[in-house]
Amino acid sequence: MVDKDTTNSSPLQSSVNNPPTSRIIEVSLDMPPSSQGIGVSKYFDDDGRPKRTGTVWTTSAHIITAVIGSGVLSLAWAIAQMGWIAGPIVMLLFAVVTYYTSILLSACYRTEDGKRNYTYMDAASANFSGFQVKVCGAL
Repeated sequence: MVDKDTTNSSPLQSSVNNPPTSRIIEVSLDMPPSSQGIGVSKYFDDDGRPKRTGTVWTTSAHIITAVIGSGVLSLAWAIAQMGWIAGPIVMLLFAVVTYYTSILLSACYRTEDGKRNYTYMDAASANFSGFQVKVCGAL
């Protein structure tokens, strides 16, 4: 075996022979506190995710494209089949059901502690427990 003289070795050689075990890098974002005690940022929401950039116009466009489809196209035929009395009554009934379900959906958007529910399963687990969550997950 050959003995090496380590006194004259270069720093590069010593780092190759003895690599550092780990390095800790800390990254922090300075965000001024708001009145609720939650940080306010130009780029992040109150839960630390990137801010959404939607506007009223883009939201309206998405709602219109989601609603216009076979249901709207067949609405005139459905009203014609039901008649002038039952047709408008059923349309108003469905409008009330749609309004009620939108209220339920908006109530499920955040939990009681203010955390957002980003997925259907997040909303189900925040509002139900145990077996009910599994049933919602299966659906």
